[in-house]
Amino acid sequence: MISNIVFTKNRPLQLDAYLRSLYRYFPPEIIQTYIIYKEELFGEQYDLLFQEFPDCIVVREKDFHSDFLKLFNRINTKFILFGIDDVVYFDSVDFEIIDETFNKFPNDIFGFPLRFSKQNAGEKDVINEHSVAGQTVYSLNWKQGQTSITRYPFELCATIYPTALVKKIIDSAMNNNPLVKKLFAPRSLLIRALRKLKSPRSVLKSFGYFFSPNTLESWNCRWCQNHTDELPARLYFQKLCASAIQVNVVNISGKKKFNGSDEHAVETLAKKYRQGYRLDIDFVAENRPKGTHGGREHFRLMSKPD
Repeated sequence: MISNIVFTKNRPLQLDAYLRSLYRYFPPEIIQTYIIYKEELFGEQYDLLFQEFPDCIVVREKDFHSDFLKLFNRINTKFILFGIDDVVYFDSVDFEIIDETFNKFPNDIFGFPLRFSKQNAGEKDVINEHSVAGQTVYSLNWKQGQTSITRYPFELCATIYPTALVKKIIDSAMNNNPLVKKLFAPRSLLIRALRKLKSPRSVLKSFGYFFSPNTLESWNCRWCQNHTDELPARLYFQKLCASAIQVNVVNISGKKKFNGSDEHAVETLAKKYRQGYRLDIDFVAENRPKGTHGGREHFRLMSKPD
């Protein structure tokens, strides 16, 4: 029912926590996970990780734009979910409730965020209550969002979308000139030639084609915000189930930190992963973040669970 595409680079320990927490709260029989893996550092740790999650399909990134489209175009599930490797799940919504919400509100549902609750969605946003299969579900109009989060409808962390809607957004956000679309199709002669000569990023950028997870998210979200009349208005949600636990950036440098310290540098955490340490997802569940993002106060390591 759900195709889950998760993006990772230089964070094997954090990807391990993402996958363990995801499958704790969302059974694998409803989700097929695909991992787009940017190979740079820590190949040994990633190989170990992939062995522990053999049901995940790994795409070793060569050209992000082409690799993503090739994968995305073969997906035919009803729903799609995206993930970033520093997200941790600590609760779930009954999938039957999610499915029934899409069935009950087919014309105005844009997506079902798993990082929203009535408490954290935004004090100034108008929250509506709905009854779905005997449970309470909430909604807000992202087109009238009062915070940077509630007016940001397309994101790669933890929102379930109709696959058909995401296909429409991605196709529409790219340059629609037939010749340009042909030139930049996955495995096109141009893309293959650019890959041999240099990174195709500058050319892709000039035509509005994404070349990284960040540009995939930001450029498609911008298209949504600029074409509100063409899209459903409401995000439906029930409770906060996941947060991005942000303690580092993925670029190589122990000096580059986000919300952590030297002990959270990617090199340090990769070494810890190889030594058998894992992120304590039980600790995250017991000390739930209160918003869409958490920090080092939620990041605690433990010896590898049996």
